[in-house]
Amino acid sequence: MSDEGVVEQPSKELMGLATYLYSPGKSGLRAREGVLNGRRVQYFKGKSALNALTKSEEGKAPRVPSREEAIEWVQELLDFQLVVRCDRNAGDSRQLSVNPMQNFEEDAYYAWLYEGSQLMVILGGIGVVAVVLAGVMFPLWPSVLRNGTWYLSMLALGLLGLLFATAIVRLIIYLITMAAAPQGLWIFPNLFEDVGFFESFVPLYAWEVPKDARPAPGSAISTAEPASAATVTTTLDEKKTE
Repeated sequence: MSDEGVVEQPSKELMGLATYLYSPGKSGLRAREGVLNGRRVQYFKGKSALNALTKSEEGKAPRVPSREEAIEWVQELLDFQLVVRCDRNAGDSRQLSVNPMQNFEEDAYYAWLYEGSQLMVILGGIGVVAVVLAGVMFPLWPSVLRNGTWYLSMLALGLLGLLFATAIVRLIIYLITMAAAPQGLWIFPNLFEDVGFFESFVPLYAWEVPKDARPAPGSAISTAEPASAATVTTTLDEKKTE
């Protein structure tokens, strides 16, 4: 039989190496974003790929023992069209064009055609289909599950409504105190701050600090309380008596 119609597939070792380089968390290869033929792609420099393949970390041996062998592996990525050599536009570095010479050079740029492992995409698709089917088949659920789902949805809506009510009440209190005093009073001042769940409700209330009263960055903050007018007057009277 003739093997003319058989298309050679990349080896598992080559695909593993492509997955390794494609993941910056593992390889440290930081790719840039560009546009190739109207499509968003990630591209990198050849020298960076060689460094990622030949580096050793935490006493572990490098992925590829020599730089020459690393060049051969990257050339295989080119041969199997997992990456493509491209040139950057002189006016806009994000715009890329395919280079007719598909050979490896350290100073050249290469764009990914490989999109990484599709396992998470497949699992995500299965999850979406499962959720849709579960929603469609809701009338067939056992009464216990339907009642439990109803209670959970009411609980979620109640918590959401409580959050909105709290936000409205704290705003009203702030506006009222602003009219009665120079500083506004906030209930749960950290409610919408970037803090943990429990820290959002601590402290219970706080007065707003005017911008002109806030200490400048890097300035020392005095912890001594200012002397009151009554204290100053009493001190002057004592001196006159003496």
